[in-house]
Amino acid sequence: MPIDTFANPWQPREDIRITSVRAITTAPFGTALVVVRIDTNVPGLYGLGCATFTQRWKAVKTFIDEHLARLLIGRYPGDIGDLTRLAAFSGYWRGGPVTNNAISGIDQALWDIAGKRAGMPVYELLGGKVRAAADTYLHASGRTIEETLDHAHELIAQGWRHIRLQMSTPGGGGYGAPAVPTEYPDSPYRNGWSARDYLRRTPELFEAAREQLPANIELLHDVHSRLTPKEALWLAKALEPYRLFFLEDILPPEHWDRLPEVRAATATPIAVGELTTSLTDAVRLVRDGGVDFIRSHVSDIGGLTPAKKIADLAELCGVRTAWHGPGDTSPIGAAANVTLDVVSPAFGIQEGHVYAEATHEVFPGTLRIVDGWLTPNDAPGWGIDIDEDAAARYPAELSGHDEWAAGVRRPDGALEAP
Repeated sequence: MPIDTFANPWQPREDIRITSVRAITTAPFGTALVVVRIDTNVPGLYGLGCATFTQRWKAVKTFIDEHLARLLIGRYPGDIGDLTRLAAFSGYWRGGPVTNNAISGIDQALWDIAGKRAGMPVYELLGGKVRAAADTYLHASGRTIEETLDHAHELIAQGWRHIRLQMSTPGGGGYGAPAVPTEYPDSPYRNGWSARDYLRRTPELFEAAREQLPANIELLHDVHSRLTPKEALWLAKALEPYRLFFLEDILPPEHWDRLPEVRAATATPIAVGELTTSLTDAVRLVRDGGVDFIRSHVSDIGGLTPAKKIADLAELCGVRTAWHGPGDTSPIGAAANVTLDVVSPAFGIQEGHVYAEATHEVFPGTLRIVDGWLTPNDAPGWGIDIDEDAAARYPAELSGHDEWAAGVRRPDGALEAP
């Protein structure tokens, strides 16, 4: 009789089998989310995991439904490590955000099942809390310094102690703040974005912030991977007097090998990693001295399991975590983030996102930030469900990121990292 290589490789402890693996897509606030649902032969026992890669969600959904599901159906859901390794190794050319987001959805769904079987929240399966809740930051933005700081004052009044400041830079390449008209109408590319003008304006923003905001408010800023190593060092040193909590993504991934020299030359803490697309990428940033904060998008590196390894490595290397957590993380992914936050001594800060009420409708149990603090659910698993009827009322559409990225250019017309 031929061997069924997809069968359980050893005798499972219980007669529990995976019966279905499928991707669910929805966009309750306009951003495409991908969630994996894994069902079992035990009535009512299923798990949910975040597989969101909002710009390429159709590829992730197809990969899950057409390639990975057949590897898992019939298997014991308790073998999380073996199942996620099988998903990773089944394609000879492995890694990348499509593969790792798909695996992340599977990984997190299996952890959800494990928590439900144990009757415990996932954080207890990982050793339990070392803190009660995770401190978070939100983004204050505006067209001018005045608008940006007015927004920051609003967030401070709502309870936030850490605030990322982003101010408009003229041209189509502006990031994290409202678009404003170009200042280069006679250039070859009329809607161009200038790194030199960005470098000039940004220290002015933080000088005003330190003058106008309370001294105990921690300030952050995201460069969005657009500078050369020398420009990055110049900005990091120029911002030193303003005591940033961290400066994010100062170099694109192509120049991450230069991060250790930039970090060593400035007192401004460096946060990088949301563009890591593998566990190995994140390990190198932490191990080789390139970062003070590791910022990985948990689903891009494969889910909770590899992220826990990164958190443990960060603890040993004196690096802190600051998991990526904007609106293109599903509520399941946000729950995985805060689970890691409360179990890891390496926790630094958590990027926050205030979900619209439609998202709470689609995902009952979605976490709410209270006075700037994010606390995990105490229910078994993630404590979050999905209402598939509600999800269907918010169909996912193709991301507008492609169109925006095509217009992020310097005044001479050269494409810039978006």
